[in-house]
Amino acid sequence: MLLKDKVAVIYGAGGAIGGAVAHAFASEGADLFVTGRSLAPVDVVAKDIVAAGGSAEAAEVDALDEQEVDQHLQLVIDRAGRVDISFNAVGIPNATILGVPLAELDVEQFSLPITTLTTSYFLTARLAARRMVPNGSGVIMTVTAAHSREGLPLVGGYGPAQAAKEALTRDLSAELAPQGIRVVGLRPYAMPETPTIRDAFEPRREASGMTWEQWQEMLASRTHPRRLMTLEEVANMTVFMASDKASGMTGTTVNLTLGRLSD
Repeated sequence: MLLKDKVAVIYGAGGAIGGAVAHAFASEGADLFVTGRSLAPVDVVAKDIVAAGGSAEAAEVDALDEQEVDQHLQLVIDRAGRVDISFNAVGIPNATILGVPLAELDVEQFSLPITTLTTSYFLTARLAARRMVPNGSGVIMTVTAAHSREGLPLVGGYGPAQAAKEALTRDLSAELAPQGIRVVGLRPYAMPETPTIRDAFEPRREASGMTWEQWQEMLASRTHPRRLMTLEEVANMTVFMASDKASGMTGTTVNLTLGRLSD
């Protein structure tokens, strides 16, 4: 029970990664407050956790709305007394931001992932930090992608957005770690269980001539074990990083690309 009695807030818990992390946190003893822009998918996650004997409460929270995030965190403090872990898994549909060459991309489409993902991470991290500082402890976390470290075509502002989140992780840690708050991230690569690589495949389907299965095989061939990451593996690493066992980790984004990227 690596997270026994830890109070965790998850943003974007209705998505594939957020939901998997919520279940993993709950199985390790955390008390969960799961949120999303739409309540229905988050409520399903919470009910599944409770049915399995865990603790979870769902809420509709727009992670781009400072007032909503602040009010929800106050509710968490009122109910649980503190916030130990803040995990941001907020995303946007990739199909709306991929597939257009940069030379043809309009400013709004380019800026969308940058403003959405970085602002959400900043707001949730900043407001959680304000609750953590008085206690002298806490963990702030997010998830990025391999796009942050390699040049890829037809990804618009998605790569810059992920790189900005990793830079923000380092900067937050530089300011907050002296006050007992760790800030860490995870960088997975191409998980078939999420919609991300399907969204990446669709605009390339005709040009590549590949089937969906061939696309996955091509991505897997770029990793050392010749396979793709699973949600369970990402969730398990998230549990460790959120736990006191990882007390020496801060200001870093963990490479979970199975060797696709070299550090």
